Amino acid sequence: MAGILAWFWNERFWLPHNVTWADLKNTDESTFPQAEDLYLACPLAFCMFMIRLVFERFIARPCALGLKIQANGPQKAQPNAILEKVFTAITKHPDEKRLEGLSKQLDWDVRTIQRWFRHRRNQEKPSTLARFCESMWRFTFYLYIFTYGVRFLKKSPWLWNTRECWYNYPYQPLTVDLHYYYILELSFYLSLLFSQFTDIRRKDFLLMFLHHVATISLITFSYVNNMARVGTLVMCLHDAADVLLEAAKMANYAKCQRLCNVLFVMFALVFISSRLGVYPVWILNSTVFESWEIVGPYPSWWVFNVLLVLLQALHTFWSYLIVRIACRAISRGKISCATNLAKLWSHDRSSTCY
Repeated sequence: MAGILAWFWNERFWLPHNVTWADLKNTDESTFPQAEDLYLACPLAFCMFMIRLVFERFIARPCALGLKIQANGPQKAQPNAILEKVFTAITKHPDEKRLEGLSKQLDWDVRTIQRWFRHRRNQEKPSTLARFCESMWRFTFYLYIFTYGVRFLKKSPWLWNTRECWYNYPYQPLTVDLHYYYILELSFYLSLLFSQFTDIRRKDFLLMFLHHVATISLITFSYVNNMARVGTLVMCLHDAADVLLEAAKMANYAKCQRLCNVLFVMFALVFISSRLGVYPVWILNSTVFESWEIVGPYPSWWVFNVLLVLLQALHTFWSYLIVRIACRAISRGKISCATNLAKLWSHDRSSTCY
């Protein structure tokens, strides 16, 4: 195990030339990011998960009921042991041959069996009330963390001059505000990872699981090798669009169509401008060119930048999807927010990756 840890924490991979982990140990004069600092995120993630449960029960749910959002879920399929066994153990989408076999076995017509499977699949979908509560929790967190990030970065020199992200790197001291910002973001995504196993299982379970793992890995990666300054810029930039997206979802669930349409358009504008404009011009320019000039490349620098460039490719793909949906809606003479959000649902939640 000692050999594996020594290989994993190889200084020549993580740190610039002539820098060692001993150089970044905390002293009385200065504090630097330490890998063990991130252990705090695990109990905080559990606390955040519990806070979410309380928030959804005593704040989000009453708000939803006040907006006339029904607590009733989809129509339940009538109990049937044979069909239930097929559904849970074999397939949720039986083919024609299997449907005919079940029809003979149960003496039901094929259309009735198809209807049963459709109702049974719908049972696994969260109700509109549950979706509203989840979106309200995320909206509240994103609004808070985005506001905190803006207030923190306004006082930080690297917001106004991104070259400050690399001056004196990696000997940049860790401030209390920066540490709090990172731990809170990491705790939130850890809590989302945990909650996937307690929430209603959705069809995008694996996609979102991989997304949360990638997000947690990138936050951890940038903290450990003290790229936290540029990391705060990336996190704040991504949180901006997520606030509007969750607000649009809430308006959609509450059937406030005009508000939903306005918020969706605002989300699309902020998403595209921030991820196709600000991100490459401001963030990637700093991580690739300014850091090359001031610090120079080293192994983890290449890994970090490759991941950020891949993230830009995903931004381009998601922006294309948003524009395509908007163009289709405009060509039909209206913007249907409910349809737009439904189509985006399987894509948008990966947009917060790092």
